[in-house]
Amino acid sequence: MDSVATVREKKPHLIFAPLPAQSHIKAMLKLAELLHSKGLQITFVNTDFVHNSFLESAGPTCLDGAPGFWFETIPDGVDRSSEASQATTNDLLLKSVETNFLAPFIDLVTKLPNPPTCIISDGFMSAFTIDAGKKLGIPVMMFWTLAASGFMGFYQIKSLIEKGLAPLKDESYLTNGYLDSVVDWVPGMESIRLKDIPLIWTCDINEIALTFCMEAVERSQCVLAHIFHTFDELEAGIIKTLSSMYAHVYTIGPLQLLLDQIPDEKRQAGISGFHGYSLVKEEPECFQWLQSKEPGSVIYVNFGSSTMMSLDDLIEFGWGLANSNHYFLWIVRSDLVIGESAVLPSELEEHIKKRGFIASWCSQEKVLNHPSVGGFLTHCGWGSTIESLSAGVPMICWPDFWDQMTNCRYICEEWEVGLEMGNKVKRDEVTSLVQELMGKGGQKMRNKAIEWKEKARSATSPNGSSYLNIENMVKEITRLSRD
Repeated sequence: MDSVATVREKKPHLIFAPLPAQSHIKAMLKLAELLHSKGLQITFVNTDFVHNSFLESAGPTCLDGAPGFWFETIPDGVDRSSEASQATTNDLLLKSVETNFLAPFIDLVTKLPNPPTCIISDGFMSAFTIDAGKKLGIPVMMFWTLAASGFMGFYQIKSLIEKGLAPLKDESYLTNGYLDSVVDWVPGMESIRLKDIPLIWTCDINEIALTFCMEAVERSQCVLAHIFHTFDELEAGIIKTLSSMYAHVYTIGPLQLLLDQIPDEKRQAGISGFHGYSLVKEEPECFQWLQSKEPGSVIYVNFGSSTMMSLDDLIEFGWGLANSNHYFLWIVRSDLVIGESAVLPSELEEHIKKRGFIASWCSQEKVLNHPSVGGFLTHCGWGSTIESLSAGVPMICWPDFWDQMTNCRYICEEWEVGLEMGNKVKRDEVTSLVQELMGKGGQKMRNKAIEWKEKARSATSPNGSSYLNIENMVKEITRLSRD
């Protein structure tokens, strides 16, 4: 990685500030790579912790970048020396974004040989990037690495509080049917339920995740543009509403389909595939196993990079998958189980060996696009959702928190490509849903998934909505560099 003191050619120059979380970084790296292929210079700012995670997962040269593409770092201010839980560490990180990131970010930007034309900020980093932009005289664009519906859900948090619908009066509201109440006043999201809105349903109005998300969206009024990792046909009504709220709205997804159109020789000169965008080392052995399976015969199971569960839930998932009599590729992270190792009973392990393959991490998009994969059991993170839609793979949904709840609703009810699981993991339900999705009962969902795959490809093809939005973004950024 070159020093910030290296002289950089005077071209439109973007500085990227992602939320330090796997899915956010992955989406922002893809957008950065795409804009770099259009001739723009990129400085991508990770935290020291994220930077070191990349080096550990992919080797010491994985962040060397390319001509016109640099990686820089700032500290995240989180002490990880204690035995704090993942949830506590996440809360500390959110607080640190609000209090510790501004000064080192400004210090970094002021040392760059050519000042950025624009800051491309993760929407959830607005706690400091908007102030930084004002202090430095640099315009800011917000990249929301989620669906338009997810953003619109976050946008409603303040209204829910003002209407007295949140926070919860007491814990009983989690189970008494209150969250099944329909909210009919959200533009473009008619008939959405309270439980489908990406809110941390808590009794504490000062809960850090609640206030962090609410304030991030509130700040969004004063930026140059809003970018969403979706495409127009997928969320037409909500995008129309957002376009009436903001002067510039760019839908630019699915990003991978746009990246796939970059000529090989140009990609080799860029950063494509330099580490697979993963903070965790991937295991390639699962592809040898997939190669031995019939087309559409495998269900892929992955709960993302941050979802955690009890050991009992893990075992219920295991028995449910094993009893389905379908092949399954199951990603079990080392930190998937709360406070324990993900050790399965020996009897279950024997059953899994008959039809299952367990890995700790993999290249998800490559798996979803493998001919053997016919279904996806997912936590419904937006990265996983749009990757599944792009691959034409239907889903079983087990959402955990934030916009995963909204994504689940749309997957199952609006896009008709999924089945929703109950919150409580039961092996019989897992077995039943896998059999329905992978059997004759899932044919309609498989057909719908293929339709969305084709619509995603249409949006990212020349003259498609996402393709043209990227071109218009580049024009706007280039204009800024000339002003």
